[in-house]
This record gives sequence, C-alpha cells and structure tokens, in this order.
Amino acid sequence: MKTILKNILKVAFPFIFGGCILWWVYKDFNFSEAKRALWEMNWFWMFVSLVFEVLSHVLRGLRWRQSLEPLGVRPRRANCVNAIFLSYASNFVLPRLGEVSRCGVLSKYDGVSFSKSLGTVVTERLVDGLILGAMICSILLFHSEIFGRFFARTGTNLHDVEEFLVSPAFWIAAVCVLAAVGLLVVLVRSLVVFQKVRALFLNLWEGILSLRKVRNLPLFVFFSLAIWGCYFLQFYLTFFCFASTSQLSLSAALAIFTAGSVAVIVPTPNGTGSWHFAVISMMLLYGISEAEAGSFALIVHGSQTLMTILLGVWALLALPLTNKREGSQPAAADK
Repeated sequence: MKTILKNILKVAFPFIFGGCILWWVYKDFNFSEAKRALWEMNWFWMFVSLVFEVLSHVLRGLRWRQSLEPLGVRPRRANCVNAIFLSYASNFVLPRLGEVSRCGVLSKYDGVSFSKSLGTVVTERLVDGLILGAMICSILLFHSEIFGRFFARTGTNLHDVEEFLVSPAFWIAAVCVLAAVGLLVVLVRSLVVFQKVRALFLNLWEGILSLRKVRNLPLFVFFSLAIWGCYFLQFYLTFFCFASTSQLSLSAALAIFTAGSVAVIVPTPNGTGSWHFAVISMMLLYGISEAEAGSFALIVHGSQTLMTILLGVWALLALPLTNKREGSQPAAADK
C-alpha cells in the first residue's frame, strides 16, 4: 500500500506543483484579456513559429541518430524523429519520461540497446546544458541590470547565495554528501547484484562517450546550434503575434527566452507554471503590462503544447505503420 501511494505521489506531484505555480501566477488575472488577445492576435506568426518547433524536433532526431552511430547501430531516421516527437509528448504524462520513452522506441523498432541509447541522451543533455550555460553567461553579462531587477522581483538575494556557497556550513554539507555517496558505492559493491548493475552502467557510460567517436563533429555542432536557433525563433516569432510585444528588441527576446529555458528545468509538465512565471516576470521588466504578459504566456504556451501533443499522437500512429510497411525485424538489443 505504501509503495502504491508513493508511486501515485511521484506521478501526481509534478502536476500539483505546476498547477499551484500556475494558480499563483494567474490568481488575480482577468481571463477576458486573454480571450481578447486571442481574437486580435496575428495567427500567421504563430503558425510560422510552430514550424520551427517541428524543425527543432526533426534536427534533434537527426543529431541523436548521429550520436548513436559510434555504437555500431544505424536506426532509421524516421524512427529517431518520431521517437523525439513521442518523447516531448510523454513529458506531459511525467516530467523526464520522454528520455526513457524515446530509448524504448528504438529498442523496440531498431533493436538498439536501451542503456547505451540512454547514455547518448545524457550526452545530448550535457551539450544542451553547455549551450544554455553559455546563453545564461552572455545574458548576465550584457543584461546584468535587467536580471538584477528580475532576481530582486522574485525575492532572490544573490549576495546571500554567494555567502552561503563560501560558508563552512555549505562545505561541511558537501563533504557529508560525498562521504554518503562513497559509503553507498562500498555497500553496492558488496552485493551480488553489483555485476548486473555494473554491466548496465558500462553500457550507459559507453553511450555517454559516443560523442568522442562521432564521424562528422562539425555536423553535430551544427545540429546542436540549429536546434537552439529553432527554439529561439519558435519563441521570438510569437512576439509579432501581439501588438504589445512586437516592438521588443532581439536582445530582450533572448533574455526572456533564456529565463524561460531555465524555468523549464523545474519538474512540471512541459514547464507549466514555472515557464509562465519566468516569462511574465521578465516581460514586466521590459515594460509589458501584467495583463499583456499573462495573455502572451497563456496563448504561446498553450499553442506550443497543443502542437507537441499532436506530434506525439502522430508518432504513436506512424511508428507501427511505417515499421510494419518496411517489414524489417529489429536486431537483438544488448542486455
């Protein structure tokens, strides 16, 4: 009974957490403003932005296939792309479920080792993290005043954070965590199951290191930059849907986009709540009214969410049909 309750809470918590943030952000919002903005918006730019959403997923699928090639497997391009479509839709069921689901797709239809492909996903996330980190650094450098006001508005005192990181309490806690991890490793090594766990992690590690053997590294770099370029254009083009945001500069859009990208890390379904909070807070700093910023966040996030779900449904229908039509059996997956 406790296990069932624990599993239910794991699934329900992201939805409850995201819902609470969303309620708090919109508790005093007049939704008639969003309805008016929906009727008055320029839908052409929204449709164009959604094209870049699809393109970013296609490029991510192609990049993933490239990172899998050093492992000696060449899954179908269509399967890789559809697996990406499905993974983003799966994140609505449970945050971070997408990383697991896309590896399961290739294991089922192309016989790719689940643990090895999961290792390549970890590598992809590290690369994406580096790009996002570079964006954060550049924005903090050139928009330090705006982000200072953002942190002040959200109740974050950077001076207190800095003091905590250099305090003895932080380092004592860090040493305790490292000691606990070391003890855990010793205990695991003493178990009979260690060899199976070790084999799993070796496969995972091999997938992580696959980037070293990518045949065309410049193409991998191009895919990585193009993916984030599509993410940005997907977001930036929606500014032209509304009169209130169409006058914002490219640099302002990049700052707001970066804040939203960081907020998506919060474990809620597709960044629900946290993304709205970050985007609205940043827009207020650039002179957009609370009603206009709230309407923008609701409509843009809602449109992109609908597209993500439609792509997921497409993948669910396309994967069994295309693989049945091609009539090939998947190779045996590594265990």
